[in-house]
Amino acid sequence: MELYCMTETERKFAEVIWENEPVGSGDLVKLCEAKFGWKKSTTYTFLKKLCGQGLFENRDSCVRSLIARADYDQSRGEQFVKETYGGSLPRMIAAFMRQKKLSRQQVDEIRRMIDEYEEQ
Repeated sequence: MELYCMTETERKFAEVIWENEPVGSGDLVKLCEAKFGWKKSTTYTFLKKLCGQGLFENRDSCVRSLIARADYDQSRGEQFVKETYGGSLPRMIAAFMRQKKLSRQQVDEIRRMIDEYEEQ
């Protein structure tokens, strides 16, 4: 199952929920008014759309995520690699390296991740 790809504005809205959940829907309206200058109807329009996509729920005026931020990011990253590089992480890294030289810190971090993976 492919996970819904949020727009930039939807992602910013989702961040407000993830940072404050569980959050009352009235409090969410106030947070969005302060952060984005949105009206109540705008907040509820975004909430309804993302609830319809299965990312959040608004039950008894309490908004919660149905998927954690880290899980969403991981799934979207996997989808990106699959769609763009045929599922090949080495192809993605090679493409990235053609455009930008990795720093020593980045190389060390990748090496550490590979070492930890091999130890499992």
